[in-house]
Amino acid sequence: MTQVVFEGYFVLFLIITLGIAIGNIKFKGFSLDISAVIFVALLLGHYGFVVPPAFQTIGLLFFIFTIGIQAGPGFFDAFQKFGRQLLLICVILVSIAAGLSFSLSRIYDIHPYLGVGLFNGALTSTPGLAAAIDITGSPMASIGYGVAYPAGAVLAILIIHLLPSLLRVDLKKEEKKYLDKITEEFPEVINRNFLVENQNIHGKTLKELEIGTMTGAVISRVKHDNLAFTPTAGTRLFLGDIVKVVGTEAALHKVEFMIGKPTNEEISLAEEFEVNWVLVTNKKVINKSLHSLNLTAYYGGTITRIRRSGIDLSPKGTSTLRFGDKVLLACEKENMRKVMKLLGNDEKRLRETDFLPISLGIIIGILLGSISIPFFGFFDFRLGLTGGVLTTALVLSRIGKTGPIIWSMSGSGNQLLRKLGLLMFLAAVGTQAGANIMETLAQHGWKLLWVGMVITVLPMVITTLIGHYLMRLNFITLLGVVAGSMTSTPGLAAADSKTETDAASVGYATVYPMALVLMIIFSQLLSMV
Repeated sequence: MTQVVFEGYFVLFLIITLGIAIGNIKFKGFSLDISAVIFVALLLGHYGFVVPPAFQTIGLLFFIFTIGIQAGPGFFDAFQKFGRQLLLICVILVSIAAGLSFSLSRIYDIHPYLGVGLFNGALTSTPGLAAAIDITGSPMASIGYGVAYPAGAVLAILIIHLLPSLLRVDLKKEEKKYLDKITEEFPEVINRNFLVENQNIHGKTLKELEIGTMTGAVISRVKHDNLAFTPTAGTRLFLGDIVKVVGTEAALHKVEFMIGKPTNEEISLAEEFEVNWVLVTNKKVINKSLHSLNLTAYYGGTITRIRRSGIDLSPKGTSTLRFGDKVLLACEKENMRKVMKLLGNDEKRLRETDFLPISLGIIIGILLGSISIPFFGFFDFRLGLTGGVLTTALVLSRIGKTGPIIWSMSGSGNQLLRKLGLLMFLAAVGTQAGANIMETLAQHGWKLLWVGMVITVLPMVITTLIGHYLMRLNFITLLGVVAGSMTSTPGLAAADSKTETDAASVGYATVYPMALVLMIIFSQLLSMV
């Protein structure tokens, strides 16, 4: 019995069980959540319990790869859409924190490995801690992380709660500004019927008119001589026809100018006609454009709307389909099943996790991370295990599909594997660090805690002031950006509680991928200097 208790696999699951149980305990809305695992591991490690290092490496690989796969599309999209202001805030915050970590570690004679742990604990970044341990091969960073993390998590919540009051910001006005901007960027997609009145288009085909190109709208139905049907490129419009058009308000206004005035006359669906939402899960259509699929010519079907990540998009010929998209399809009954089969429409497939892309992606990442590049003769630079796997996952998730392999995971599958990897990693790292934690604390005492608090507070306050007064960012979005730059989930929860919009969540998600990458890069740099 005693021997079993000290077996590595038993210790691993004991730490995970106790850590999750303790992490679920809330005190005035605050809880350690999954990070409680490392504190249990530190305690048990101090008393001689050990989780084998192999669990640490496997957990690290799963954790970093799933983060990269999830963050990849957002990481590159953030560069394209918000590459200036929001990402600049993130860069400033993490750079200030790294600079403080370096300076204070030198001033107070704190070992660099402890310093990089304080840096990650203060910004509540487990991926950064993983990178630091990977490059140093020392458990000292986890001790610094364990000291700084609780204060970092609590202070992030307090500061985000206090900043609106201290700076006298009217959050209701900020909400309205945000909603107005969202309406402008992603106008609602609606449908409207129009009467063909323009003499200039009488008898011309839809291909000749190029209504989609000219207006950005889609004609989904045509009624001619009381006969309703799905149009094709060769369909001709005649005076007196009724057409159903799908698009934004601006697009429909252009349609009115081209075709004629709106009408309340309905186009009834024929018995053989259906309109359904269809889920895109077939590997063969991923990354293909609507033009290349040509559903109208082959099946008499028309995609009138694409729903992606909760946002409705107006389809164009150049629009490409992604795994997990939902499309609104108008089609005759006899062809509806054929189109559904072509697109997939398999919810089970969406929930499944294919391990081939995961294992292959990790292999590529390990090989990439092992490549050494001479740096002007001073030292050899390599991405390392963490950097190689993260970079590979980011790029592969952006590519989306290579041949039959889809570089994506279902949300539930990603979350499960990521959490499992993180639990294994924290348990193994914590027991290693626990063996030396008491002598480290005895040597440095409260100094580590104080330094960690400074690294948390100053970057948050400075970047908030810059974002609010200099960049004039929406304050609710700014709070989310600060929380995302801190990689602080408790901070996001605090920001999100102040609004009924998704402003804070969008800000958090925009910079979070960049913050992950920056934390890993700075952790590697701080570990080497």
